[in-house]
Amino acid sequence: MPKLEVKGITKVYKKGAIKALDDFTVTLTPGVYGLLGPNGAGKSTLMNIITDNLNSDKGEVLYDGESIKKLCKDYRSVLGYMPQQQGLYDDFTLNRFLWYMAALKGLNKKEAKEKIASLLDTVNLTNAAHKKLGGFSGGMKQRALIAQALLNDPKILILDEPTAGLDPKERIRIRNFISEIAEDKIVLISTHVVSDIEFIAKEIILLKQGKLVSHDTCQNLVNEIANKVVETEIEKEELKYFQDNYRVSNLCHNDDKIVVRLVTDNPPENHKITIANPTLEDLYLYIFEQGM
Repeated sequence: MPKLEVKGITKVYKKGAIKALDDFTVTLTPGVYGLLGPNGAGKSTLMNIITDNLNSDKGEVLYDGESIKKLCKDYRSVLGYMPQQQGLYDDFTLNRFLWYMAALKGLNKKEAKEKIASLLDTVNLTNAAHKKLGGFSGGMKQRALIAQALLNDPKILILDEPTAGLDPKERIRIRNFISEIAEDKIVLISTHVVSDIEFIAKEIILLKQGKLVSHDTCQNLVNEIANKVVETEIEKEELKYFQDNYRVSNLCHNDDKIVVRLVTDNPPENHKITIANPTLEDLYLYIFEQGM
């Protein structure tokens, strides 16, 4: 069973002025992990260090007990990476792009042919195989990048915003596929679409200002804010006050009134409140909007 250990990773920029990661430690085994945090939390830096695209200032990353720096090519052979933004070759057809990536990953022709055909079907792009990437929509490009990340049947799969730009049907398809393949793979997903990982991630990693805030199952994490999520009905003229003074995770207009969902330690007085079941999205708001 593969194991990835991130031990005491620290990364600073601008001669120490910005600490992107601060003594970050986590151990990953097969399954889906959701990496959550606001912009600037250090998520991209972490993924670039795990994929050996960036050197850390302190700490190390181990794969099955061996430093990835020592493993070099052997580590890259078990790694699949989908960056959030990657310049695609606009003049390449999708088929040519995947054959090119398969060659870079060391697949022989037979392996490449079988894998490309299978992955095109998986990401629902078989009919676009001979179309140029320059004409692809954003969602199609995302699916093409997911396909290239899976070409070498990696043991470690790093996905940065894999469902960005996908319509709901495509998101569900990709989400379910990721869940299916994660039985024998370590899958780390960074995303702002919290619902995409709420039900498939075995554990959630919360990252804030380069520090590990929490790392646990989704259920255990949301249980930490039990009784902190409430709903109440307010007048329309009260909405600005609530938005300025509470974490409002949802609101719904109901005739001449508004039902607001709040994530708070101090529910409003003089309002009838109902305790609601917390979600991962509520937890995200609670952790990363702590000042409210």
